[in-house]
Amino acid sequence: MLEWLWPWVFMTAPVPLLVYQLSRGESLQPAALQAPFAVRWKNLGASKPRGQGRRAHWWLLWLIWMLLITATARPQWVGEPIELPNSGRDLMLGLDLSGSMQIEDMQVGNRLVPRIIAVKAIAADFAQRRQGDRVGLILFGTRAYLQAPLTFDLSTVKRFIDEAQLGFAGEDTAIGDALGLAIKRLRERPASARIFILLTDGQDTASTVDPMEAAALAAQLDVKIYTIGISRNLGRTVNGRSEVDEAMLNAVAEATGGRYFRATSPAELEAVYALLDELEPVEQEASTFRPRRALSWLPLLAALAVATFLATLRSQWLQQVIQRPNYG
Repeated sequence: MLEWLWPWVFMTAPVPLLVYQLSRGESLQPAALQAPFAVRWKNLGASKPRGQGRRAHWWLLWLIWMLLITATARPQWVGEPIELPNSGRDLMLGLDLSGSMQIEDMQVGNRLVPRIIAVKAIAADFAQRRQGDRVGLILFGTRAYLQAPLTFDLSTVKRFIDEAQLGFAGEDTAIGDALGLAIKRLRERPASARIFILLTDGQDTASTVDPMEAAALAAQLDVKIYTIGISRNLGRTVNGRSEVDEAMLNAVAEATGGRYFRATSPAELEAVYALLDELEPVEQEASTFRPRRALSWLPLLAALAVATFLATLRSQWLQQVIQRPNYG
């Protein structure tokens, strides 16, 4: 279906006629300048195209004017309605990019790879499978950053996950700040569809927001948080301290109605994502989208073609007049 964004522009169509009618009554003073080749100029003026040729000249000018008006009115073609895949959740992923994620303790085959390699591969695949969900991405280290807002463009989210590098957000771990940023982004969405999945391999060491305070706010706003602790040394302590603060991650998840998962290997991490994959989708109000294609370039191209044709005709006519012998 053809639509016009600015149809009122067609009201300017009579402007050239009005200008022509108003200018016809003007009287001009005779020129006092004496020019050489006066006879040639006189012949040139007397050789203007007349009759059908002159009418064709004005019709071409009028056609160019109308084509320009048509382009200015911004025509566009509106396609058939397309139903959006809007029956899922608003799901935000939070990935830890702190320095400890470079530790090589994730076993893939017969070799150990850095934690970040395993996390990125599995998280990217998880995001790609979220057909029908809006997916967003938060990267956090010393600070938390929104890398991708909630979107149906899952390919872009997957690419952002693949391109994430350690050091983007600093060397420390700001779990509370990541929670706060996720809540800020999810609170305007339908209450039954707000989900945040946080993956970390450490403890909160750099947040300006206490993780438990963030969890309490998330519970008030119906934001469900799933936390995943990833490390081959889960449950072990170093200098009397657990490498991953499982107690805090579990408390945050329970406070919001979510769950805490442990992942000591890529296989376990993939199993966690498979379990999250089984969450029941939340039915939302259906929405449609109609693709639009701008067509202004077509009348512009036609106006250029007509103007080129008219200029060619005028050039040929002037060349004939100039080359005409003068016997006077």
